[in-house]
Amino acid sequence: MVHRLYREQQLNCDIETAWKFFSSANNLAVITPKDMNFTVLTKLENDEIYKGMLIDYTVSPILKIPMKWQTQITQVDFQKSFTDFQQKGPYKLWNHYHEFIQNDNGVLIKDTVSYELPMGVLGEIAHKLFVKSKLKNIFDFRHEVLEVMFNNKRKE
Repeated sequence: MVHRLYREQQLNCDIETAWKFFSSANNLAVITPKDMNFTVLTKLENDEIYKGMLIDYTVSPILKIPMKWQTQITQVDFQKSFTDFQQKGPYKLWNHYHEFIQNDNGVLIKDTVSYELPMGVLGEIAHKLFVKSKLKNIFDFRHEVLEVMFNNKRKE
């Protein structure tokens, strides 16, 4: 079963700043909880995102067991949107669409993640037991970090 996670957040910055930050794989570790042990393995000479770009990571989502993850950038519309799609990793499907909408208050960022777990019924049980809440926690952490970085909010 394909699940969907949707989040949006208003950032107090210009489109250039938002795009530069989010389109850089090197910044992913900054907005990922430390207990995930998220590490970008791909050596990125520059941070320019492009269609077809492959990025390798390790992440430890469960019991600190490291897993390899590879995403491919499948779509880029400069300073408007990009999509990363899991090529190899823990999900049967992971498609993350990032959208950037400039407005009078800065930039509204939208994340839409379509994902599916492997192993059929067992995957659905895992989703109910811990995967759904783990993803919620990851995106809640991300929200808090971005509030501090872009909206001058203090971490509580």
